Amino acid sequence: MALLSVNVNKIALLRNSRGADFPNVLKVSQDLIKCGAHGITIHPRPDERHAKYADAYTLKENIDVELNIEGNPNERFLDMVCEVKPNQCTLVPDAPDAITSNAGWDCKNNLDYLKPIIARLKENGIRSSIFLDPDPSQVPFAAQTGTDRIELYTEFFATSYGTDKQNEVIAKYKTTAAAAVEHGLGVNAGHDLSLENLKFFDENIDGLLEVSIGHALVVEMLYKGMDQTILEYISILS
Repeated sequence: MALLSVNVNKIALLRNSRGADFPNVLKVSQDLIKCGAHGITIHPRPDERHAKYADAYTLKENIDVELNIEGNPNERFLDMVCEVKPNQCTLVPDAPDAITSNAGWDCKNNLDYLKPIIARLKENGIRSSIFLDPDPSQVPFAAQTGTDRIELYTEFFATSYGTDKQNEVIAKYKTTAAAAVEHGLGVNAGHDLSLENLKFFDENIDGLLEVSIGHALVVEMLYKGMDQTILEYISILS
């Protein structure tokens, strides 16, 4: 069974929109955990427009499930991660002004950049994951970085789901996931996964360990409520 890590960036964005601390990111995270979420994800960006660096420290000290911190590994980000020591750090090559993550790493051309970053995470006892497009040719280079896992960037899948491209696209994810397993890497996935498309993805990807879901899940909670939404995700994954 793949685990569900809930990305609470949208909760933080709602909080920041009024300049106060409501909704409280920690309280919502704790409630999500009570409903069955297996982990919490945040992706603090340099401008802290949603999740703030301070949220990382607060969450680490006050939740009893896996904390996954995503981000572009600039020096400030890495310093924070190595202080907080989350269970997992997912490296994402997003530009500072990106609205949301929009591509995986080119591990072949960034191998020398990524290797010392992964080594630093390992020295601090932090499991590492590299955001990756559904491209099996990148997997050997991802493995050479020393990373523990990859996270499949699933926007391409989500866009193709329900179209005549669906089977062609999911085949690329299956091949990439299989290559990762062959190279001894764990497989995570995230971006635009939802209650509508997750079942098909989960059924087709062998070895899937964890999904990180935020935007769709928060929107679905508006209609279904927190308890029911988390219950339905857990039901799909199990």
